[in-house]
Amino acid sequence: MGLLLVAVVAFGLVALLAALPSLLPSLNPFREETKDRSGPVLRKSLENLSQYRAASANLQVVVDVEQDAKLLPSFIKGERTLFVAAGTVDAAVDFSGLSKQAGAIKVSDDRKSVAITLPAATLTEARLDPARSRVYDRDRGLVDRVEDVVDDNPSDEQPLYELAARKLTEAAKADPELPKRAQENTQRMLEGMMRGLGFERVTVTFKTPPV
Repeated sequence: MGLLLVAVVAFGLVALLAALPSLLPSLNPFREETKDRSGPVLRKSLENLSQYRAASANLQVVVDVEQDAKLLPSFIKGERTLFVAAGTVDAAVDFSGLSKQAGAIKVSDDRKSVAITLPAATLTEARLDPARSRVYDRDRGLVDRVEDVVDDNPSDEQPLYELAARKLTEAAKADPELPKRAQENTQRMLEGMMRGLGFERVTVTFKTPPV
């Protein structure tokens, strides 16, 4: 009986020692635990898309913003930030008028040819990619560093994102290649679709964009 009791106690000690490494983290009073208390996802709206996004441009810009005080040197009051921003701008063609505008789609009497008239391609607003956008460098004066310590929201980067998005959008608008590529892709897509429906001749025309 005594030997059996000793064996049981020894087995219990071995089991405890084996489980000890896994128990130690939970016994650490400084161990942090992350709890997700987020609420359920709510669908705020559901919209039908009537645009064909036919081309996309990947863009990058380095935003160099400097804020200085007129009467103080920059090492006392001032901030300069280099922000590397990357994002995309899409070129889209609006299909919503095809069913509403008379003459937007013309089919020949023999149903062998079709002519489609579309508005010119337009550009969407730039969408920044947070994974590829970051503050590359930031130099701040002494006063600004102290303000960041006591401020609840130090170094707010939202204005940088907004400025970078405007620059990417403006750069895309200055390049005629993106809407041109979108219209070419749209034309090829419609030609293939219409020929698949039995049309032998397909003409796709884009309206001149307003100045």
